[in-house]
Amino acid sequence: MKSTNLSTKLMGCNEIELHYNRTVFSEMKYIKSAEDVNKLIRTFIDTKRIDYKEFFWVLLLNYANRVLGISEISVGVSTHVTADVKEVTQLALLTASTQIIVIHNHPSGKLNPSKADENITAKIKKALNLFYIVLLDHLIITSEDYFSFADKHLL
Repeated sequence: MKSTNLSTKLMGCNEIELHYNRTVFSEMKYIKSAEDVNKLIRTFIDTKRIDYKEFFWVLLLNYANRVLGISEISVGVSTHVTADVKEVTQLALLTASTQIIVIHNHPSGKLNPSKADENITAKIKKALNLFYIVLLDHLIITSEDYFSFADKHLL
C-alpha cells in the first residue's frame, strides 16, 4: 500500500478505480420495444415535472436488452435541453453498456422531433459507434404519449 501512495506522490496524480455492481440478472428489467421504454421511464421520472421543463435521460442496456441503469443527465428550460454527448458516452462506457436509449420530453405536448433533436441523435450515435455501442432509440415523451425515432426509421 505504501508503494502506491509513494508513486502517487511522486507522479502528482491520483489513481482512478472503477467499481460497478449490477443487479442480479433475473431481477433486471427487460426492454423489447419503445412501449417498454415509455412505461419504464414513467416509473423512474416525476411525470408532474415534464410539462414545464425539458429533461434528458439515458437508459443503459446490456447485450441482452436488460436495463443496467437510468440516468438523468440534463435539465433544461421550457423550450430546450442540452445533452452532452461526452457525458452520454461516458455513462455507457462506465457501465459497460453495449446499447443505450436516450429519452427527452417536450413540455409543449408536440411529439415531432426538432432539427436539434435530430442533430443530437446523430452526434450521440456517431460517438457511440466509435466504441461499438449501439444507440437503439431516441424517445420523445409528453405527459400523454411518446415518439420513437426507431419506430419511425429515423436512426
